[in-house]
Amino acid sequence: MISPEVIEEIKERCDIESVVSSYVTLKRAGSNLNGLCPFHSEKTPSFTVFPSAANFYCFGCGTGGDVITFIMKIEGLDYPGALEFLAKRAGIPLDLKGQGSNEGKLRSRILAMNREAARFFHKQLYDKNGASGYAYLTQKRGLSDAVIKHFGLGFAPNDFGALTSYLGALGYTGQEMADGFLCGISRKTGKPYDYFRNRVIFPIIDAAGNLVAFGGRVMDNSEPKYLNSSDTPAFKKSKNLFALNFAKKKGTEHMILCEGYMDVIALHAAGFENAVATLGTAITPDQARLLKRYTKKVYIAYDSDAAGQRAAERAFRLLAEVGVETKLLKMKGAKDPDEYIRKFGDVRFKNLLEEGKSRFDFTFDNVLARYDLQKSEDRIAAAKDMTSVLAGIVSSVERDVYTHKVADQLKLPFEALKRDVDRLMRKNQADTKKNEMRTIVRQTEGFQDRVNPDYIKNVKAAKAEEGVLGILLLFPELIPVAQELLVNDDFCTDYGRKVYEALQQFYIDGKLEFGRLNEVLTEEQMGRVMRMKVAREGLLNNETVLRECADTLKFAKSKKEMDIHEIIDAKRRKQND
Repeated sequence: MISPEVIEEIKERCDIESVVSSYVTLKRAGSNLNGLCPFHSEKTPSFTVFPSAANFYCFGCGTGGDVITFIMKIEGLDYPGALEFLAKRAGIPLDLKGQGSNEGKLRSRILAMNREAARFFHKQLYDKNGASGYAYLTQKRGLSDAVIKHFGLGFAPNDFGALTSYLGALGYTGQEMADGFLCGISRKTGKPYDYFRNRVIFPIIDAAGNLVAFGGRVMDNSEPKYLNSSDTPAFKKSKNLFALNFAKKKGTEHMILCEGYMDVIALHAAGFENAVATLGTAITPDQARLLKRYTKKVYIAYDSDAAGQRAAERAFRLLAEVGVETKLLKMKGAKDPDEYIRKFGDVRFKNLLEEGKSRFDFTFDNVLARYDLQKSEDRIAAAKDMTSVLAGIVSSVERDVYTHKVADQLKLPFEALKRDVDRLMRKNQADTKKNEMRTIVRQTEGFQDRVNPDYIKNVKAAKAEEGVLGILLLFPELIPVAQELLVNDDFCTDYGRKVYEALQQFYIDGKLEFGRLNEVLTEEQMGRVMRMKVAREGLLNNETVLRECADTLKFAKSKKEMDIHEIIDAKRRKQND
């Protein structure tokens, strides 16, 4: 195991403020720092970093922990992987061979295997077996050798065993190839067979530079057009973007969001090195937050067909939720960025960026296209649609400008439209408050509690339990006192018992090694640990209060158990009668 001293050195060199600041824009709020949470969509900052305690907590989604928890969550790593990530950042040599979870070891194997697969595919492109792929990329799509090498493009031969044989000779098993989505396992023979066959190959590299997956495209009109890696221990398509490893260096001011690999490659080749693409699916909330991490503005360069416009509408919504300014590119005369660049050139495309449409203009254009404004009923329907849009605009100035625009276009009185918008805003705000209150009540009462499902069984005991744990987290020096008052079985929930055991396990030489809680608790459980700790701040916390909480816990637990026995006895008496 990694020594506690090394773990502490890693945490000291990777102070939480500097690490989190590389992902989240933080602003000073007294002794703490606030920002928009990178783990859920929000417009008002509820994510707080506590530098003095070296931990963080989001009051919106309940995520929390220390710098190790943060990296585990944001980079999708297990505990050893997060330690390795931070050690590399701090310049601390760390040998994790033979350590860590099975999933962590498999992830490392898959990443190494992917690098070998990429070398194989790239070499095949320049082999006689890859002549058709090379001709497709260079002659049909107009890519230079420099661009091909820059993106590491390759070719998968039309052979069921080419890649599997190559990787097998390097010591990778069929199961590892299947886990990495490089092969399937035949039901008849039990042998592996190549997934990617007769396709040009696009390696997918994450923001940290790891080769995590592949995309394969046919060279004709056969289906499926694209074959993309499914999720693996090394890859989550909902949390990655194609070419982000390049674009993050060039896209601080803005990025261009595309639908396809070739669109991105064409833009990069034309000098627009801030282009990225989703991975065969519509944009996800995680991808929107990922873009927010690296840029201020996003231009949506989706296909001009109906499907592309529906996808653009979703992108507008998700990017707005995370606070990214977004505009849509209208590529007249071309179906996608690749075709536009080849037909009109880079200068014309650059001009498109200056003509990008806002979300409001995009939506209003679509509404106007659906209705005949010569008909009164259509004008009323269009006004109703736009009232919902206007009511969702936070800025009063922006809302007022757009309300005037809608009123003028639909030939409606401005004041009448404004009253409808204000009325809908009040209703939406009331509904939001009602839903928030309902959620708070349910959470307080312990309903739908995935982290601590036992909470609802004895709320009074569970609250006392959280009081005990919260005090111990704030003042670890009281752990020896708690050990005199409580044994593990005094805790009424499995989760509380697990946390108490962990606090005792990692209370060493008079100090709580907080970071090591990540060894035994999940990210969600660490979030609850932080919630209990934050809840006790500002309250009276001392040995006397600890003893009172311990007494309450034991009494409430025993009373609950007595009540259950009473119910059972009552049922038996009734049956005997």
